[in-house]
This record gives sequence, structure tokens and C-alpha cells, in this order.
Amino acid sequence: MTISHSCLERDRVALITGASKGFGFAVARLLAERGLRLVITARRAGELEVAAAELSRLTKVTALAGDVADSDHAHALIDTAAQLGRLDLLVNNASTLGASPMPALDSLGPGVFRELFAVNVYAPLHLIQHALPLLRASGGTIVNVSSDAAVQAYAGWGGYGASKAALEHLSRVLAAEIGDEVGVMIVDPGDMRTELHELAEPGEDLSALPAPEAVAPALLDAIARRRGPFERVELQELAGTAA
Repeated sequence: MTISHSCLERDRVALITGASKGFGFAVARLLAERGLRLVITARRAGELEVAAAELSRLTKVTALAGDVADSDHAHALIDTAAQLGRLDLLVNNASTLGASPMPALDSLGPGVFRELFAVNVYAPLHLIQHALPLLRASGGTIVNVSSDAAVQAYAGWGGYGASKAALEHLSRVLAAEIGDEVGVMIVDPGDMRTELHELAEPGEDLSALPAPEAVAPALLDAIARRRGPFERVELQELAGTAA
């Protein structure tokens, strides 16, 4: 594929959450291969350190372990990008299932519900709020990673799906409010062989699902093709890996 969008050029700066493994790491690696400077985060410091060491062979990487729902951590991430002089791409990939196995709606407790919306909805918004001055200056792109559970009714996925549906609507309103200053994308990677999916469906055979590395290139393609202030993209259809 030919990547031409300016936020994907060498020495641009990308911030990726949930970047220690899975889809977030696959995206970070592709960006590193293209020479972007990276700010990456994940909750588990050890896993993030391993990811950063591998990515650092390709580009400049700053890794900050922490919870994206923590206000101080969110501020530190944006401050780090500011110290690099710019921010061109924000990929809000980190998310939580809230509980595993996931409870049906009639037994979804308030603590789990609050966690779902804190991590999957408010944390991306909070990062966006603080990142907007940098993104406006660069004409950058916001990518919010969603799920088909946001639009389809799957038993057991109600709490998680509701949080992703809220993220999608938030993204549409954000795009309407900021116009064409900054691009806003919702991307649905589809089902993949990830730890998150294993936790969502413990014991299920996921061997037939594509690996994150097979899907991640479609995100860069989607960014390169972006038209208008808002888009929703199903990445596996774009990548040709959908079942």
C-alpha cells in the first residue's frame, strides 16, 4: 500500500494507548517502521518495557506505563508529546472488558459499569481534550478503536458494547464540533486473536481469527485514504481478512 497522509511521514509523532501487545503493538510497530517517533503506554510496566525495547530498534520511543483513566497519567502523555514538539496521530486503543467472563446486563454491577465508561469512553475523551492544541497545530488525526459490539447485539457484550457505542457517538459529535481542523476516525478491527478476546470468550478456539499483525496495515491505509472530518472504517473488510 502507498502511505501518503502527512501524519504518517517520518519524524511525525504518534501516541498509542494499549501499545504493549495485540493490535496496539502491531500498529506501533508499523508506525515505527515508517520512522514516526512514538509515545506509547500500557498498564503493565514489564510488558511495555519489552515492547519499547523492540520498537526502539526502529525509531525514537518514549514509554510511560500507567492507566489511561488516571488524569495525571493522561496529562503526562500529552506533556511528553509536547516535549517532542508536536503530535500528529492519537490512537486511542486501550480498553477494558470490565469483567471476565463478561456478565449479562441483568447482573452488571455499578462498579464494572463505571470502569467500562471510565476507561473506554472518558479516558479517550480526556486525552483528546488535552491533545487538541497539538493536533490542531499539525492538522493531525484521532483514531478511536471501537468494536462491532457497538452496533450489534451480542449476549454478554452489553456493557462493553454500550461503552463502545458511546465512544462512537462521542467521536461523531467531536467531528461535528471541530470541523476539518483534525480528522476523527472510528475503526472497528473486527475479531482477532488477542488477549482481550480470550478474556471475553474464555475457552473458545480463536485459531481461525486473524492475528493483529494481519489487520493493522489496514489502519494505516484507512488514515491515508481519509476524506472529511469523520469516518467509520471496518478494518478487516479493508484488509480483506474478514470471514
